[in-house]
Amino acid sequence: RRGLPFNGDLYRAFLTVNTHFAERVFELLNPDEDLVFVHDYHLWAFPTFLRHKSPRARIGFFLHSPFPSSELFRAIPVREDLLRALLNADLVGFHTFDYARHFLSACSRVLGLSNRSRRGYIGIEYFGRTVVVKILSVGIDMGQLRAVLPLPETVAKANEIADKYRGRQLMLGVDDMDLFKGIGLKLLAMERLLESRADLRGQVVLVQINNPARSLGRDVDEVRAEVLAIRDRINARFGWAGYEPVVVIDGAMPMHDKVAFYTSADICIVNAVRDGLNRIPYFYTVCRQEGPVPTAPAGKPRQSAIIVSEFVGCSPSLSGAIRVNPWNVDDVADAMNTALRMSDGEKQLRQEKHYRYVSTHDVVYWAQSFDQDLQKACKDNSSMVILNFGLGMGFRVVALGPSFKKLSPELIDQAYRQTGNRLILLDYDGTVMPQGLINKAPSEEVIRTLNELCSDPMNTVFVVSGRGKDELAEWFAPCDEKLGISAEHGYFTRWSRDSPWESCKLVTHFNWKNIAGPVMKHYSDATDGSYIEVKETSLVWHYEEADPDFGSCQAKELQDHLQNVLANEPVFVKSGHQIVEVNPQGLI
Repeated sequence: RRGLPFNGDLYRAFLTVNTHFAERVFELLNPDEDLVFVHDYHLWAFPTFLRHKSPRARIGFFLHSPFPSSELFRAIPVREDLLRALLNADLVGFHTFDYARHFLSACSRVLGLSNRSRRGYIGIEYFGRTVVVKILSVGIDMGQLRAVLPLPETVAKANEIADKYRGRQLMLGVDDMDLFKGIGLKLLAMERLLESRADLRGQVVLVQINNPARSLGRDVDEVRAEVLAIRDRINARFGWAGYEPVVVIDGAMPMHDKVAFYTSADICIVNAVRDGLNRIPYFYTVCRQEGPVPTAPAGKPRQSAIIVSEFVGCSPSLSGAIRVNPWNVDDVADAMNTALRMSDGEKQLRQEKHYRYVSTHDVVYWAQSFDQDLQKACKDNSSMVILNFGLGMGFRVVALGPSFKKLSPELIDQAYRQTGNRLILLDYDGTVMPQGLINKAPSEEVIRTLNELCSDPMNTVFVVSGRGKDELAEWFAPCDEKLGISAEHGYFTRWSRDSPWESCKLVTHFNWKNIAGPVMKHYSDATDGSYIEVKETSLVWHYEEADPDFGSCQAKELQDHLQNVLANEPVFVKSGHQIVEVNPQGLI
């Protein structure tokens, strides 16, 4: 299928809807007391618009859908805006670590943001705020389900199902009718099972309940036609009068009837090729444990077997399920065979394990956990100094500590003019010159500004840098002779252009370079995009142009490696912004 082109008009309509939601919520919001809990991609842009109106709002966002891998996400034309929207929340939640990992990777690769884990929480530092990433799948409403289980209609339907399929093992699938549920693949696996296991013909039935499609279109019609065609083929090949291997129930079904099927099924199969969570196995587990099972003797422990696609959000929480790749029809057929042959004791242990998790991690537990973590994530909001930046989807806040005071250019100018003896220390990379430039040499404007500062006899001006002294001397040769330079983190100092370089004499030898150099070269050769900067007093491994994930991993390994081999040398190994550096002890 061809991909859909990006439609700017639809995107602007999406933003307009999100704006209207934010305006309405803002009318009702008390930012000091209220928590704003935003659900799913329909309101993806909402945090940005509400944050713009209420910078201290306490916002949590939960994405119920899968977050795509960074390779896919990076293809979206408005990828930066969408990431910043989630980062304008205080807490971002996902069903699984896989989805959170894709989000973290996108933040790293698109925005250059790193994350860290502390005391079980993952945080992204974003303009002075720590955006917390939470991983917890949504549970089911136990109270609502328990209200349906004992109903007479449920019991009657369960007895009807037991009579209809008596003597046969019942496998159950319950899915929305759409492209991603893998219904056709599930039926193909059933066909493969009956092909390979002739003894199962007449002994097993797959009931597939298709919920009404959430949207209509040619895709849904094609899926339905495919499912019915496979059903008819299987029933024609392996069925006979009184036995249909595959039963498809298409359309809406009363809740008590669906619960009766959950209760009666020996095996539950969820075969989606991609799904956000899919709570069908959770419903099935509770129904098997607490529902009316006509075939289960009173007092006997309940049993169940679950086959679940590895590409659905509930899979990690169901450690007793048989996990399958839904695209591999043979794999799914083998899983069906394994579940059908599973011993009663094994089914009992798996049921107990799943029920213990599902019953203690219901929707109430999920909501309370999210509420508590959102309050923790926002605990400093009221005390922060907030500065607003950007417009539209580029809006963000910069959060500063309560003691922060913004420098006023007027006050700085006044203090400058009233002072008769001034020391001006200017960091080079990132201050005098912006980060990210290929040409690191100072611009004409920088040279001109430095000359103007040096021309005032009341100023002593120094450029401070970790760069080598020869490089800095060459770059600043056009500057006023009064300009001082502090190179290699202060190891070398030149007080004026015509004065000699002075060193602090902290170390007597640099033999350690013969040890560190080959180690750095090994990691540089193994890490595409990295390189080594050799200085008189230090060695620096740069990885800003390497893959961010691999580069960061390699940096940690390199730092550990260097610390081990240089343990007895008069140096220290430190990591900085996309660098690993070895310096003599005593330098900053």
